[in-house]
Amino acid sequence: MNFEDLKLRPGYPLQLQVQTDSGMSDRYPSRFIGAVPGRALMITVPRINGRFLRLRPGQQVVARMMVSSGVGVFTCTVETQATDPYPLLHLDYPEEVGFKGIRQSARVEVDLPVIALNQSSLETNELPARIVDISLSGARLELDRLLGEIGDKVTLTGQVDVAGLHRDLRLEAVIRSRVERSTQELKQKMPVVYGMEFADTDDTQRLTLAAYVYAQLAQEQLPSL
Repeated sequence: MNFEDLKLRPGYPLQLQVQTDSGMSDRYPSRFIGAVPGRALMITVPRINGRFLRLRPGQQVVARMMVSSGVGVFTCTVETQATDPYPLLHLDYPEEVGFKGIRQSARVEVDLPVIALNQSSLETNELPARIVDISLSGARLELDRLLGEIGDKVTLTGQVDVAGLHRDLRLEAVIRSRVERSTQELKQKMPVVYGMEFADTDDTQRLTLAAYVYAQLAQEQLPSL
């Protein structure tokens, strides 16, 4: 697809992948400022510990962003970094944009610690657990003890990081299955693995979940420098 097809507005968030001098690739939050069609893009300069990141002309970067029902990814070269009147990065115009559509059922592997509370049980014990894969509609949950029975309603609470922002996540879910453990889960002595289906929740939590899932899926699709 073409860059114009993204229809990005000024201030639209994106993630910038930059290769460091050590050969490692770091990722930073940035925002789209504007474009000269066919010529250049302008984005904000990422900050590191309160200081603006320094990039050199000719340095290659990869940008990605969540758009509609998928993830857009494109590669650019730094033309110059301006400091006045505002810190801005000028990038060459991308020839094309890769797009990866995301279905609601698409799952991604994660390692997200959460607290699980069985709302259908008379006991009110909060149990530590881990979400090991997640989608917009459900998750695979690992625990070291029994959480409940199929059909029980469960609340999962944790904290996620999206583009450098920490947000609390509270999900209402239903136990739909007791999953057969994998070899890795057996080695980790995880005696209980559940298949969870997310139930209705408020709009704020749905948006947080979508942002987290899309960010993790986009991370899988991000090309390496």
